[in-house]
Amino acid sequence: QVQLVESGGGLVQAGGSLRLACAASGRTFSSYTMGWFRQAPGKEREFVAAINWSGGTTDYAVSVKGRFTISRDNAKNTVYLQMNSLKPEDTALYYCAARHKLNTWSRNSADFASWGQGTQVTVSS
Repeated sequence: QVQLVESGGGLVQAGGSLRLACAASGRTFSSYTMGWFRQAPGKEREFVAAINWSGGTTDYAVSVKGRFTISRDNAKNTVYLQMNSLKPEDTALYYCAARHKLNTWSRNSADFASWGQGTQVTVSS
């Protein structure tokens, strides 16, 4: 498995931007599909975005499409989530997760084997 550490969370006003980063160590980073998920208090963890091993395929939840961009730098073993036009409803604990690239594409958190500890994003109105 791969070890993941998120960073970049914080407090931002509505309409602002943040960039999250997730640094991976352990096995070969390019062997993994990477995903971002989030969980708000009292709610279930939900899919935000995912990117395939090469960066050539991305997938977004409807709620963030057009505002968030997922990218990766395999040379740096890092995946990013650029978040623009943030809304108060984006407030949550954001997690990155890894799924081996040979598995079929999935947005289900249960299908991701490795997880980071999460980074808090708070958007004030």
